Amino acid sequence: MSFAPARPLEQLFASRSSIKWRRYPADVLPVFVAEMDFDVEPAILDRVADTLRNSDTGYLDSAGPLAPAFADFAWSSWAWGVDPQWVHLATDVTVGVVETLRLVLPESGGRVVLTPPVYPPFFEMIEEADAVAITVPLREDAGWTLDLDALETAFAAGVDAMLLCNPQNPTGRCHSRRSLEALARLAARYGVFVVSDEVHAPLAHPGVRFTPFAPVARAAGARAVTVTSASKAWNLAGLKCAVIVAAEPATADLLTRLPEELAARTSILGLHANVAALSCLRWRDGLLEQLVENLRLLEAELTVHAPAVRVVRPDAGYLAWLDFRDTGLGDDPARVLIDTGRVALNSGLAFGEQGRGFARINLACDPSTVVEAVRRIAATVAAYAPVPA
Repeated sequence: MSFAPARPLEQLFASRSSIKWRRYPADVLPVFVAEMDFDVEPAILDRVADTLRNSDTGYLDSAGPLAPAFADFAWSSWAWGVDPQWVHLATDVTVGVVETLRLVLPESGGRVVLTPPVYPPFFEMIEEADAVAITVPLREDAGWTLDLDALETAFAAGVDAMLLCNPQNPTGRCHSRRSLEALARLAARYGVFVVSDEVHAPLAHPGVRFTPFAPVARAAGARAVTVTSASKAWNLAGLKCAVIVAAEPATADLLTRLPEELAARTSILGLHANVAALSCLRWRDGLLEQLVENLRLLEAELTVHAPAVRVVRPDAGYLAWLDFRDTGLGDDPARVLIDTGRVALNSGLAFGEQGRGFARINLACDPSTVVEAVRRIAATVAAYAPVPA
């Protein structure tokens, strides 16, 4: 079925109970957490409803039909050949990352590289795995790309693993094949295991080429896994299902040591929702058209009403990284925007020190919400503008 517009905000506030609609009072416009305002694709709802009608609500012990469904999607999307036997379940992407790190890291802890600004739970995942985070910031001056020289320095000093975010969150950057190939060679040379979070990959914008890390790693002789889900691209986060996919045979053997309970803690409803989602490409394509339109609208509205706010144009997804450093809103503009503008964005500080003066906005909404968000942002920026002498 084709993609449908979002319902009015009043209906969403009245009918939804997730973080996005309950964390702040109703007078705060919620454009923060990565949840969509759009309704779930009907074919996915039908698959979940059929599962419930059949009372098929028990435990899982493997990826079952999701393994070949993901393999087919990976091949048709990116020409990535996935062995279905190398696909394992996890409750969600964060759990998949933590459980993989527990297999990879030494018992006494370990050192894991992050590239901030980056998805805030990465910091928590490393702590949960009893490891230490080594930060190698992205190169803002080169378009928020991987700093390969600094990564080599960190690898040479001794690290066990790296958490790669591709497409990158919050910048939306799809790392280039050349960068990923260079990273894979470094990982192979220094024995660094790479865990690649690719949950936003199905939402690469038209004209952008997304490169999955696993086949690049395998070609370079590096060890890696990909952790991903249909949760972001089809708005299924609460259904709790993700996959951990080995890049090469040695890691495929390693993943057989994942705890048996990991599959049982994954939702059977989520598994069936993911299987259905991966074939709902017409809906996904319609969503992408709306996201690109909303991004253009955001840029146009800011240019007119708040030109001091700069947009880091994403390659993928529905999140945009906004630079407020020239607005006078300080190190944490998101806090000022909530308190003064009554619009909720994600604080850049949560993404690491490199997020100081930034905030992240969610564009998976009706265009009218984008316009209203900019109106509130612009009013706040104007209120904090210096008074002419």
